[in-house]
This record gives sequence, structure tokens and C-alpha cells, in this order.
Amino acid sequence: MEVRKVERISKALSDPSRIAILQQLKEKENCLYCHEISDFIDLTQPSISHHVKQLSDADLIVVDKEGRNVKYKLNESVLDEYVQFLNTLKV
Repeated sequence: MEVRKVERISKALSDPSRIAILQQLKEKENCLYCHEISDFIDLTQPSISHHVKQLSDADLIVVDKEGRNVKYKLNESVLDEYVQFLNTLKV
């Protein structure tokens, strides 16, 4: 994994709201609709959009539009690759 991508992912994971979104994705069996995020996180819609964009830009989530609805999925392969990279830093 290239260093720039590791940096982008690390930055995306540095915010508790983004961690909460990823945790909810995992709990909801890897499928979360946009309107559901506001049910568990106390943020305005623009703030939620900002956090989702950060996660999407880091390739941690995949955005899937279904008509007027937006569905998010955890990109487990990127997360696995990131964890593998972190494991290479161990002594």
C-alpha cells in the first residue's frame, strides 16, 4: 500500500464520528442508508456528508446510489490492506 493512501486512511480514521459510522456499517451487516446515519450520530446533515466524503475519499466505504437513496458499504478489502500494512510496522 502506498504511503499516500495510508496517510489518507489514517486521517479518515482519526475522527470519532467517522469511526462511529464504520462501526454502524459493521453492525448493520455492511449496509447503511444515508438517512440512517442521523439516527445514531448527533450531527447536522452537512457534517454527516463531510464525514461520509472523507471515508469515501479514503476508499473505506463504497457509495451506491439507488434512485434517490444512497447506500454505503464497508470496503473490507481496503481495510484489510491497511491492517496488513500496519502489521508490517511491528517489530
